[in-house]
Amino acid sequence: MIVLGIESATESVGVALAASDGVLASVEVARGRRHAESIVPCVQFVCERADIELSEVGAIAVDVGPGLFTGMRVGIATAKSLAMALNIPMVPMTSLEVLAAAEATTDDIIVPVVDARKSEVFWAMYRRTHQGLELLHQPTVGSVDDLVSDLMARDQSSVCVGDGAHRYGDDITAGFSCSIGAAVHPSAPVLASEAVLRAIRDETVAEQMVEPVYLRQPDAQINWSTREVRS
Repeated sequence: MIVLGIESATESVGVALAASDGVLASVEVARGRRHAESIVPCVQFVCERADIELSEVGAIAVDVGPGLFTGMRVGIATAKSLAMALNIPMVPMTSLEVLAAAEATTDDIIVPVVDARKSEVFWAMYRRTHQGLELLHQPTVGSVDDLVSDLMARDQSSVCVGDGAHRYGDDITAGFSCSIGAAVHPSAPVLASEAVLRAIRDETVAEQMVEPVYLRQPDAQINWSTREVRS
């Protein structure tokens, strides 16, 4: 099983090809918010580097968020278009799952924390098992104090990963004794590798079932709602 992974929920675009024996090829392009111009050339690049035809790909994996609103939507739309054209299934993963999957060797509770701006963070909690990632706490959005309260309530050895964990590391570790892991952003190679395992377990969906995960309304929608209230 060969899986093509598309990661576009951050400022960068990442694309990777993976199979059961590991990552075949990957590329990351940091061109600001020019995701629409970068994804297709990246797909072509990794296929050429791995000497793989798109027709050999068995599933498409994509990060469905939460993350950068525009980039995420471009990545999802491209992934769905490819899956439809190739008539193959998809493996949607949240950015929180991708971050958690990067901490595959830890016995601690894995807490991916993504900077949501506006002094808030997105987070969830996972445990690594022989079957993969076990979700312990549903993805949510709130303040760093809310996150620390959840960590204290669980009261277990934890490792926090993600740009939110790195930005607010001092606040998190001051409120609760935990470590800060190395992963900062979701990675296309991790996405593709984890998706291979899920595809082998037949944990795939049809492209029409894939939807973005926002957890919070996009800023434009919030601003428009505020404008209507004021009017």
